[in-house]
Amino acid sequence: MAEPMATSRNATTARIVWDTADKFLRNIVDEEDYGDYILPFTVLRRLECMLANSKDEVTEFVTSLGALPPHLIDIAVKDRFKLSFYNISPLDLPTIASVDDNVEKSLKSYIAGFSNNIADIWVSFDFARRAKVLAEANRLHAVVKHFSTLDLAPTKLENTAMGDVFEDVMYRAFNKKGKAAGNFYTPRDAIKLMVDILITNDDDTLAGESAARSIYDPTAGSGGMLLVAQEALRRMNEKIDVTLYGQELMPSAFALGKADLLIQGGRPDAIKKGNTLVEDLYEGQTFDYVLSNPPFGMDWSVDQESVREQAKVLGSRFSHGLPSTSDGQMLFLAHCASKLSPAETNGQGGRAAVVSNASPLFNSDKGPNGIRQWLLEEDLIDAIIGLPTSMFYGTGIATYVWILDTNKDPERKHKIQLIDGSGQWESLRKPMGDKRREMSEADRSVVLEAYKAFEHADPAISRVMTPNDFMYRDVPVYKQARIATRFSETAVDTLRTRRDFTDAHVAVLESLDGTPWNELPKLFPQAAKAAGLKTPLGLIDAVMAAMAVADDSAPQAVDRKGNPVIADGWKITERVQLSEDLVEHMKREVLPYAPDAKWDVAKAKDGTDIPFTRIFYVPEDPRPLSEIDDGVQMLMGELAEMFKAVSKE
Repeated sequence: MAEPMATSRNATTARIVWDTADKFLRNIVDEEDYGDYILPFTVLRRLECMLANSKDEVTEFVTSLGALPPHLIDIAVKDRFKLSFYNISPLDLPTIASVDDNVEKSLKSYIAGFSNNIADIWVSFDFARRAKVLAEANRLHAVVKHFSTLDLAPTKLENTAMGDVFEDVMYRAFNKKGKAAGNFYTPRDAIKLMVDILITNDDDTLAGESAARSIYDPTAGSGGMLLVAQEALRRMNEKIDVTLYGQELMPSAFALGKADLLIQGGRPDAIKKGNTLVEDLYEGQTFDYVLSNPPFGMDWSVDQESVREQAKVLGSRFSHGLPSTSDGQMLFLAHCASKLSPAETNGQGGRAAVVSNASPLFNSDKGPNGIRQWLLEEDLIDAIIGLPTSMFYGTGIATYVWILDTNKDPERKHKIQLIDGSGQWESLRKPMGDKRREMSEADRSVVLEAYKAFEHADPAISRVMTPNDFMYRDVPVYKQARIATRFSETAVDTLRTRRDFTDAHVAVLESLDGTPWNELPKLFPQAAKAAGLKTPLGLIDAVMAAMAVADDSAPQAVDRKGNPVIADGWKITERVQLSEDLVEHMKREVLPYAPDAKWDVAKAKDGTDIPFTRIFYVPEDPRPLSEIDDGVQMLMGELAEMFKAVSKE
């Protein structure tokens, strides 16, 4: 949820901006779509105010350049005027508002006057269509006039103040959209916790005039994670050089993210539009910080041809395993890990904070297992933090933040901290979609302090473990059968179905009644040979099966080849963590209940699992019997009174 505005003036400005909705949009567009109209006009007015003082000079300069390619003009303007974008149209909102005819045409011409490097904002905002909707309802002129009167100049609102205004307007817009906002907007309380954890270990290295950091979000949405991280770094060192990088597929989210960064003085190309899974637009680059809230349960079957081709390249971002096409969030987790700067590159490594649901913790499919195995073996997982339920706009399920690190502090190497922050929350006064809870600064502080305390943190909410604690062997465990030899008519009837069995074999079988079952492969052929009968191997096996009777007093059974015979209905799989000694585990967990049990390490299967909930599970004490009796007596008394009342009627 948006934090309170820095000043009442900013809040007032945001309210005036939003007043457009009540005055001009009501009954024209759906209430949940108000933001789709107000946000682009807010961006347009801010950009216009940012360019006002230099527009005439820039227009004259661009005209003098002639027919240069657009990207060369952008470079020339930036060199000459230090502007990353510009507009050369003779129009602006006050001019368009001064007359009430041809407003739509004039607005379209004005938008076309912006530099090529921000043209995609208006396309992604679907600005032309929205202007047409307002024009056909005879409301476009009123909206243009309203925004033309707002003073959003940098001298009035500095970048951070304008960011507060835009944040407030975005919040109002997403509050209308409710659950749908979850597609591209991550709550600020969640982001602030992620950023706090991400930068807390870097306090010392962030000081100094030469400090610089890069921040990347492959699912940038409306750019909130990038901006919150940038703001946090600048609070620690106002001179730090922060460079933002993002990629976003959804057009509306891309437009918001790019615009939000732009109106706060950011680069036009800070966020690029594209499908991160299909094409990494920052291929070959790694970053100091990576933040991401990828979509949960996202079907990536449309992208699988490209992803599978990439996965064939050894050591590539997707080469460690591919999850089911029904849920691509672990692809983003692997991608984020691959985008972290190695320690040898910048001396400090890279850190990531990635949101997920519970599935990546324990999904046992081959692909997720492979990704977890890679993260564990490379010691990339620094911490996993459980968040409160009902934290996000689009889902009320349990969520987690994975903290990855390519250069852990010495005391954290080969260790993983689990923090249960699920109880640190306050109820929202007014739910927004599925978001009914928020983490206040105090709630976030509890988690942050637990992270800092590491092995000295309260074990009720923090556990420090090793990668081997989450890597296991599924070992087949079986009980060896004890079998005696018994002659019976049922056994004979079973064997009569075979062509190699004759009536003459019956007497041989009867003579073997009670002999040790393990010796049948030797005794049956000997007895049959003495009777002049043949005993092919298939018949020997059939006789052993037909005459076998379970007998706990018999020796442990082995087959004709000397292999142990597993007791019917007694074969289990025992999960043993790699951090445990296998024999000691079996002595403690299996043999006390099944002294004859055996296991086959050669057939064990390796896997990974992070049982977060089980680790923090605290069983509830049963209610005292006296309390239960009191409750029963009270209920019986109430029922007796009810029966009396019924009988009187």
